[in-house]
Amino acid sequence: MSTKRVDMGSKDYISNLPDEILGKILSLLWTNRAACTSVLSKRWRNLLALVDNLDLNDASGDHRYFCDFVDRTLALLSNFTTVKRFSLNCDFKHASSRVRSWIHTVLERGFLKLHLETARMHRIDTEVFTSNTLVDLTICGRFYAEGRLPPGGVFFPALKSLSLVSVKFKNAEMYQDFISGCPVLEELFLHYDNDTRRLAWNGLVSSPSIKRLNIYHNLPELRFGCLQTPSLVYLDYSNYVLKKYAVDLGSLEEARLNIRSWERVIDENEGESYEEEDEIFGDVTDLVKGISNVKTLHLYSDSLEVFHLCCDTMPVFHNLVTLSFESDKEIGWQVVPLLLNKSPNLETLIIKGLLHQVTDMCGNACPCIPKRRKKNKKKKKEEKECCLSTCQVKVLNISGYRGTCRELKQMRHFLGNLRCLETVKVGVTLKRREDNNGITNDVMELPRVSSNCQIQFF
Repeated sequence: MSTKRVDMGSKDYISNLPDEILGKILSLLWTNRAACTSVLSKRWRNLLALVDNLDLNDASGDHRYFCDFVDRTLALLSNFTTVKRFSLNCDFKHASSRVRSWIHTVLERGFLKLHLETARMHRIDTEVFTSNTLVDLTICGRFYAEGRLPPGGVFFPALKSLSLVSVKFKNAEMYQDFISGCPVLEELFLHYDNDTRRLAWNGLVSSPSIKRLNIYHNLPELRFGCLQTPSLVYLDYSNYVLKKYAVDLGSLEEARLNIRSWERVIDENEGESYEEEDEIFGDVTDLVKGISNVKTLHLYSDSLEVFHLCCDTMPVFHNLVTLSFESDKEIGWQVVPLLLNKSPNLETLIIKGLLHQVTDMCGNACPCIPKRRKKNKKKKKEEKECCLSTCQVKVLNISGYRGTCRELKQMRHFLGNLRCLETVKVGVTLKRREDNNGITNDVMELPRVSSNCQIQFF
């Protein structure tokens, strides 16, 4: 059988693509580099005006000429009729006045999306930091917002999504004015870590329109949290446990909580001292009560510990259908039985890893309770009554399963007590695939209290 060789020759197939496609290709590049294609040929000379994304990054070339390049590019904005998104990343030192001028020019141009990032301190004049068209805004790094409110007190009347990463504000009032100046805001992302000092975020989020909220906070100065967001549907919250919470989360459907204990901070920083013991342990009672109407709840392992130590009263989760949590070998399951008992309509239980710290308070959600030397009849009766037997869980999803004796014992406990189980999904994590058969066989041979239970492996 003979084959014919197709001679591609030296024909430039890329240059023969339609202008619209070439514009999309150039939009995927940093604008600094996309501009270099204009010297390839006459065909490429004016294609830069077709990009829908201007991405200016002073790390993509010689930063000494970056300012002049940005000035020239922005001077051509009237020719960029397709541009919808502008991104500016300044890693090197540039005059703040020029940076502010670039931002002001872009805002006047009527872009839909704006991404600002810097490793140097740049001040934002809030009086002119406004746009009637912007729908998506991201500010990262060492930007400092100060100044007066814009006319009417509204910064962005069309803004739907706002991300603030390590952004500082002149004071708490300026921060709240900024959020209030976005009347139709639906998504808010706040990220503050150890590199952010004071005058950042005061722990307050107040907005009647926000539907999705993502908070990552890692600063010890914060002690109070206030979430006044009655329209919120989704919450992703990561922080150390606070002394007090005040929340309005009446519409919340899904929550992801990563609340870390101050006890671990003390262990990691043994030389530091804390004045008040209640500041160390905090109180999440009001926060847990505020999220009790969720349908889906995800808890990191630290949150299990905080729920046990810092929640005075566990509410009933009437609407909870899906519960997932992570295990840690240094954290017990003390709160798990209580959560299961307070979730009468739970259908799906997802657990990442089964190994956890064995304590005498883990409850009967696991079989790992240390044996006591003396047991009276009352305690024996209590231990026979397993909280799993009353659960309505139909789907059990276990990931990170390695088939150890403790894990197999835990699987036996689940399969032997969850009466409504229909599907069990087990994610096996092993270095050698040939060991999988033995592990899967061990699980498949376990007795099941539910006759409808089917086991799947992934």
